[in-house]
Amino acid sequence: MTRTDLPPTLDERTSLATFLDYTRATALAKCEDLAQNDARKAPLPASPLMTLAGLISHLRWVEYYWFDVVFLGGEDEGPWAEEDPDREMRIAVDLPLAELLDDYRTLTDRYRELVAATDLDAVAQRTVRDGQQINLRWIVLHLIEETARHNGHLDLLRELADGKTGA
Repeated sequence: MTRTDLPPTLDERTSLATFLDYTRATALAKCEDLAQNDARKAPLPASPLMTLAGLISHLRWVEYYWFDVVFLGGEDEGPWAEEDPDREMRIAVDLPLAELLDDYRTLTDRYRELVAATDLDAVAQRTVRDGQQINLRWIVLHLIEETARHNGHLDLLRELADGKTGA
């Protein structure tokens, strides 16, 4: 995935897709050459689930939820549960980082195709908060915001893990 925030054309679809890919590629770049042990570290005492591996798992499952469950109306097979709503972050520490990154790449490739082939005004199969209808445009914008916000967390955690900054 090429990491650029400058779309080849400035139409809405290309701009949104480019920014979503940029934030995804940035998340992946934050984990380049990261030691498995460092991916599992939770250096913030108040946030024991905040690990690089946990955040990548979270980003993967967030995209799954919004595209597969909300937009396409699929069955929710995410790892979370009412008694453990952050389970996707908790289980990540037991998985190899390479597997988490590959899974995230595979899913985002699939969703990239979905966004490219679907009208941005297409309405999600499921409603959200208080029965509100959303469309694909809203989901893409939300995922840009969500991924960009967590990229800040990934940046901080990476610097704390091994001193690497940038990317």
